[in-house]
Formats: sequence, C-alpha cells, structure tokens
Amino acid sequence: MSTAEDTAGGETSAWGEVTPDAARRLLIAAVEAFAERGYHATTTRDIAGRAGMSPAALYIHYKTKEELLHRISRIGHEKALDILRAAARREGTPAERLADAVGSFVRWHAGGRTTARVVQYELDSLGPDARAEILALRRQCDAEVRGIIEEGVAAGDFDVLDVKGTTLAVLSLCIDVARWFNVSGPWTPDEVGALYADLVLRMVGASK
Repeated sequence: MSTAEDTAGGETSAWGEVTPDAARRLLIAAVEAFAERGYHATTTRDIAGRAGMSPAALYIHYKTKEELLHRISRIGHEKALDILRAAARREGTPAERLADAVGSFVRWHAGGRTTARVVQYELDSLGPDARAEILALRRQCDAEVRGIIEEGVAAGDFDVLDVKGTTLAVLSLCIDVARWFNVSGPWTPDEVGALYADLVLRMVGASK
C-alpha cells in the first residue's frame, strides 16, 4: 500500500489522539476559527462558542490561546513528518519514493486544507519556544525530501544542480495546495497528488 493510501480520512478524524472529548472539540473549533479569521482576530470566546462550551471551560483544557495553536501546529507537523518519512523509507527507486512523498503530502494538504492552512501559515503567531520546536520539525520534513533527491542525484536518476533549492521548491509547491484547493473544484485530492507527483519528477529530471 502506498503512503497516499494511508492518508485518507476527514479533517476531524485527524485529531483522534486528542483527549478528552471536550479538549478535542475545542481544538477542532480553534482550527476552524484560526483558518477563517486568523489567529490574532480569534478570541477564546469565539473558540468556546464554536465548541458549544463556555469560555471558562476552555481554560480547563488549555491555559492560553497560544497553547491551542502550539498543539495544533505540533500535531500537524508530526503528521506531515510521518507522511514524508514513510515515503522516504519505503522500498523503491528514488523516483518512486519521491512521487509517493509528494503525492501523499499534497493529498494531506488538500484533504485537510483547513488544518493545513493553520499549521503552515500561523507559524509567526507562536512564541519563541514553541516556534523553535515547530521549526525543528520543519527541518526534519525538509531532510526527508532532500535525502530522496540526494539519493536520486547520486544514482544518476535525477538531474538537479541545487538540491537544497529544489527541496525548498518541492515543499513549497506541495504546501501551497492548502491555500487554493477547493473541495467543490474540478480536482480531487488524489488527482492533485498525482498531478504534482508528475510535475515534481519532471522538475528533478527523473530518468524514464
């Protein structure tokens, strides 16, 4: 089974690890509010109201609004890292593994676009310590993709002059899907994933 097949599921199903139920409801409400209004324009009252709870109930589970954003960001980045790491370490040629990594990463950003927008675009709203933690996870994501490209170059399968710059371009291409993807649009997450996998293989000059 490819990694892409492992990334199915709705956005709310992604938070099954968050317990108890009240904490999960608040986190899902925060994701929706941050994506719709932005972190700074969202109040704890907004979040609690979306969750059908009182503002006081929020503080039982989260000390601050930033703690909510930090948890969303950490879980989201850990999931993204898991997706990329699974693709990078599967059996197959560098081209097969890069296509799987890109297809799966794009599928996650399209299928979970609301969550992905918060995870990817609210980094600067975090405090220094939380931001440093998330940046470390981003560097690990970068390393997984860069490693595949380096293997492809070493094997003569890819024609890449700047591995670091190409890695940045590949990840940026995938992440931007969360910004524009529309569930009512002409493509499904699977179709966008397949398209982007093909585009990236062309980008790295993958041998046929």
